[in-house]
Amino acid sequence: MRADRLVATLLLMQSRGRVTAAEVAGELEVSVATARRDLEALSAAGIPVYPQPGRGGGWSLVGGARTDLSGLSWVEAQELFLLVGPAAAVAPDAKAALRKLVRALPDTFRADAEAAASAVVIDSARWGERTRVRSGALELLQQAVVGRRKMRFGYASRGGDRGERVVEPWGLVDKDDVWYLVAGTNSGQRTFRVDRIADPAVTGEGFERPAGFDLSEVWDRVVAEVEERRSGVFVTVLVAARFVGVLVDRFGRHCEVLGTLDDGRVRVRVGAPTPLMVAQPLAGWGGLLEVVDSPAVEAELARLGAELVARYARTGSSPTS
Repeated sequence: MRADRLVATLLLMQSRGRVTAAEVAGELEVSVATARRDLEALSAAGIPVYPQPGRGGGWSLVGGARTDLSGLSWVEAQELFLLVGPAAAVAPDAKAALRKLVRALPDTFRADAEAAASAVVIDSARWGERTRVRSGALELLQQAVVGRRKMRFGYASRGGDRGERVVEPWGLVDKDDVWYLVAGTNSGQRTFRVDRIADPAVTGEGFERPAGFDLSEVWDRVVAEVEERRSGVFVTVLVAARFVGVLVDRFGRHCEVLGTLDDGRVRVRVGAPTPLMVAQPLAGWGGLLEVVDSPAVEAELARLGAELVARYARTGSSPTS
């Protein structure tokens, strides 16, 4: 007997006021006998559910108590279905849960909820790529996070070193279609890329998350630390106003618009870990921008330009030759 099915049964009763075992069975795709056992279990657990015999009978909540999906307003319900809808396209369990939630809504909400659930599609594959399939490791990690069970797995560091880890899985984060595990270790909090995890196994040992643990706040700190390490070199470039958006899109957090000059060009500050890593994305701009305050980056641009000229210049050649 599954807790999620009991909750779905209760929500169904709350939305309709009175149901029969056959109606519950049809809505939740279980047998009539299973539906009847679930209704009896709710009553035995102290939920004010009682049967009404005879024609037109069924199961009801005491006093006819009803609610709109556990008290959710329509705006809250709409946001919920907008969030869950895209996940249902790739996760069978999410799809099943969404179907049960829709069925538990009052009739006045149901049509709009179904529309909201199908209003957004997430396609994580870039053009020319196949849609990525969630790994079995990720499913196992999710179970360990929810069940609060320690995990053991092999892990390859960024430098290629491999070793075994035993961790407390505190939470999972999907950043730009790359999954990360935030976990507790003997050395403190650590972050692991899920695609570097090998042979994960859930141990029988439980754990408790640190008091006040908030995954969103923890991840914000992780991102801030990583971004700080990634932005060791900053330079100022001058570029036409119409290209500023492209620079911002390319450098993201490491891009700051400083102001506009008298000649109409915009001063933009961009950063990367090294002078070469700053120069590489700027080199493709040719003469469309100018670096003004970093001899190191200017030297890298000159070197890259010389390499390109040496490799691709053809004496006496023309575009039509």
